[in-house]
Amino acid sequence: MSSVPRLVIAAPSSGSGKTTVATGLMAAFAARGLAVSPHKVGPDYIDPGYHALATGRVGRNLDAYLCGPELIGPLFAHAARGCELAVVEGVMGMYDGAAGEGELASTAHVAKLLRAPVVLVVDASSQSRSVAALVHGFASWDPEVRVGGVILNKVASDRHEALLREALDAAGVPVLGVLRRAPQVDTPSRHLGLVPVAERRAAAVDAVAAMGAQVSAGCDLEGLMALARSAGALSCAAWDAAEVLASSPPPPLPVPSLGAALPDPRFGPGGASSSNAGRAEGAQSRSQVAVAGGPAFTFSYAEHTELLTAAGAEVVVFDPLRDEQLPDGTRGLVIGGGFPEVYAAELSANEPLRKAVSALAESGAPVAAECAGLLYLCRELDGRPMCGVLDASARMSERLTLGYRNAVALSDSVLAVAGTRMRGHEFHRTVVEPGSGAAPAWGVRAPDRRVEGFVQQGVHASYLHTHWAAEPGVARRFVERCRTS
Repeated sequence: MSSVPRLVIAAPSSGSGKTTVATGLMAAFAARGLAVSPHKVGPDYIDPGYHALATGRVGRNLDAYLCGPELIGPLFAHAARGCELAVVEGVMGMYDGAAGEGELASTAHVAKLLRAPVVLVVDASSQSRSVAALVHGFASWDPEVRVGGVILNKVASDRHEALLREALDAAGVPVLGVLRRAPQVDTPSRHLGLVPVAERRAAAVDAVAAMGAQVSAGCDLEGLMALARSAGALSCAAWDAAEVLASSPPPPLPVPSLGAALPDPRFGPGGASSSNAGRAEGAQSRSQVAVAGGPAFTFSYAEHTELLTAAGAEVVVFDPLRDEQLPDGTRGLVIGGGFPEVYAAELSANEPLRKAVSALAESGAPVAAECAGLLYLCRELDGRPMCGVLDASARMSERLTLGYRNAVALSDSVLAVAGTRMRGHEFHRTVVEPGSGAAPAWGVRAPDRRVEGFVQQGVHASYLHTHWAAEPGVARRFVERCRTS
């Protein structure tokens, strides 16, 4: 049972100011001494970085498409445990979800799953009385979504504010905040959205502080907290990495081409069938997994590290822009998403690390690479030498590839056996040629049918971002391969 007070910050459309308001609320309440749990609806990796600055806690995603609706409550309860308030930033417009899937993965859907009241952020810069019709429409569209208040953003003047408030009196939705235009809270963007915190930390700290000050000055924090306390209790157990691994079926043994047969992880060193015995064995012989970090590789879900740790790995973060060698004792490598195209020159110049990554992959050790990691493993990126693990080249493109994907594993790999179905997300402006190897990673079933990615020796490289909480056996299979490679 979770009864943590909570708010969902939504908007009629992207660009209305959700990130400013949500991050500002997190910072404002944290400054009052509250333990605030930060969340983001959907697959976005960048906004949670700003949330983490505001709260001092890891930003978490709540994605009903990648993880399934049934995991939203447990993942929320896991992250919010011990907190006094949770703020959930929505995605796109409030009712916009996975294409062709109705409300699935929309902000409204997640708000209903969390039994949380919604605060609607409205960009009021080009309207006055019409704001009442807009708010009324969003508040009445779905009777199961409770819009508990409005925060008006980009209000031009006191006169403008008075007109907006007068109009909204008739809509029956209270105004809980009014924010003027404030350039100091603006966050720079580029080809895939906001610039991540890791690339501009000092400036990001200042921007988050400005957001907190603006929200404190312009919003009714007491009214917002009262609304948060009106959220209904969630009747679900908190997600726990060790528990889900203990209760999920063991990963199927890999085919011979992947290496030696793996021991059944249900059995400890003495052979007794016991999840506790398995955990003890893992604690005594932890395999070190290196995870790429730093400004070039900022995209990751916190649950991935938690699952790897629960499966028996010792996770060590390294920075491919600075570190010339993999951490000592590395048995496996995870390279997530990010912006290697922005740092192609620096990554290429770090030849010692490129050679170390290539040697690790050549040894047959497990390597999991998503999107940015795929580019880094290629022969070259925009003409600059990369690790050369894959016989493929990558380049920037004008075309944005964006959206959820239904996929099936086409080849046995260190992450999954052929036939495993998973949901993923693509978000990139690059092209890899060829797009798949002799053993493709995934067959993508929607929105188009194609094969994608590379499986060779212990390498699994793909554009597809996945959330391992939906398939925890992925982490256990990867760590088991680390122990035997």
